Amino acid sequence: MLQHFGVDLLDLWRGRLSLRRINVLIGSLLLQPGRSALAACVDETAEWSQSDYLLARISDALEVSNYLFYQANRGEDSDDMAVPTPLPRPGQEEEILEPSTPSHASTDEVMDFFNRMNNL
Repeated sequence: MLQHFGVDLLDLWRGRLSLRRINVLIGSLLLQPGRSALAACVDETAEWSQSDYLLARISDALEVSNYLFYQANRGEDSDDMAVPTPLPRPGQEEEILEPSTPSHASTDEVMDFFNRMNNL
């Protein structure tokens, strides 16, 4: 209570704090249903709600989609685009979020694949 609100619980016995005020302060720790400020202090992953994680996944997928579209449609002489890095999530180490360099099939490999598919 002292760390979050600056309220000393001993003030209850000193007559400067009521039980109702303590109840209101404890109730205000609940930020959203299923997500509390206390849990966010204990576990970093509780800082984000489920919708925050879903939005981060959508953002990452959109960036990868744009990257792949650019890579597929760029000219041979154009500059290479950097691989997008995922949004950092609370509680995850940075090394987990490092993107891997995608490997692309060569033109000959793609042609061989489609030739084999036509022969089936």
